[in-house]
Amino acid sequence: MNMNSNVSNLAVTTLYPICYSGPPAMDWLYLVNGLAALSVVVFFIMLLSGDSDIFLQLMERFGKSQECLAGKVVWITGASSGIGEALAYEMARAQCRLVLSARREEELERVKSECIRVGCLNHEDVLVLKLDIKEFCDHEAAVQQVLKTFQRIDILVNNAGRTNKGEWTTTSMAVDQELLAVNVLGPVSLTRAVLPHMVSRSQGHIVVTSSVAGKLGAALYAGSYFGSKHALQGWFDALRPEVYSKNINVTSICPGPIYTNILQHALKENAGEILQGKMDPNKKRMSPMRCARLMTIAIANRCDEAWISTTPGLVSLYINQYFPNTFKWCIKIFSSRLMAEIDSELGDGNAETITKLNA
Repeated sequence: MNMNSNVSNLAVTTLYPICYSGPPAMDWLYLVNGLAALSVVVFFIMLLSGDSDIFLQLMERFGKSQECLAGKVVWITGASSGIGEALAYEMARAQCRLVLSARREEELERVKSECIRVGCLNHEDVLVLKLDIKEFCDHEAAVQQVLKTFQRIDILVNNAGRTNKGEWTTTSMAVDQELLAVNVLGPVSLTRAVLPHMVSRSQGHIVVTSSVAGKLGAALYAGSYFGSKHALQGWFDALRPEVYSKNINVTSICPGPIYTNILQHALKENAGEILQGKMDPNKKRMSPMRCARLMTIAIANRCDEAWISTTPGLVSLYINQYFPNTFKWCIKIFSSRLMAEIDSELGDGNAETITKLNA
């Protein structure tokens, strides 16, 4: 009788019934598990619907905008067309002073005029500097000309590049050497010419336009191009920690399929032959302007590396990053199908022609 009375009194005087109370740590565990599940859902939504890596997507929403680059002196190689041209317009809108370099001076003048128009810049804010990235001996003089004009170089964008089409086993060494000179040794040489100036000022930013090809081992008729981009990644990954203490940042940009005219000047398997190909407009590719916009966000936020691609390229990058053996297995399994698609796009049905460089 006394026992029942005590239980009744306890039930009345206790705010919450004892049978429903538990350790407070369990509440926190439920909260952590819920947040983790929500984070995974958000990650996959951003991955499948986004056009860049997750960090760059966050920087676009919450990081620094390209306006913070206003007044910077930005030197862009390969600025006469494609990604380089689009990047020049984005930097002009950000009120940067520009150095535009490429081999085709008349195209650079066209880009300069458009930069002045879209950015409301003065004529003296844009310097056209004709430069062949393969002519290493001209790089030091080019740097001095830029310094004479603007007195400093804040950002160097190594964007000039070239691709190829040909099987690994039948591509000539001359083609390999050409792509290594343009895609790797040219940027290395120009960067070495610019770095002493940046080191003396204890500030600067080196940017290289690599490629998804620099992250994935899936050549498929472009082994020389993929190999050169892997080398470019390695060279500048090695530079990054070396100059970090000198307040110099290194950013590797890895674009996926972008709709440009890069196939028009692509090399074939034999020396002296180029592919006058065109990209299929029906294929899913990002516009150069969108790519350039994301590049400016990566540069403004001083990202070490930025992946700019839609699905399936973006998904492939994450699979390769975290499950490399699985990715390599998938490439081997589906290689025949992928190469057939490449043949379909670049084959005779797409008006492919071969032109001798010395013709």
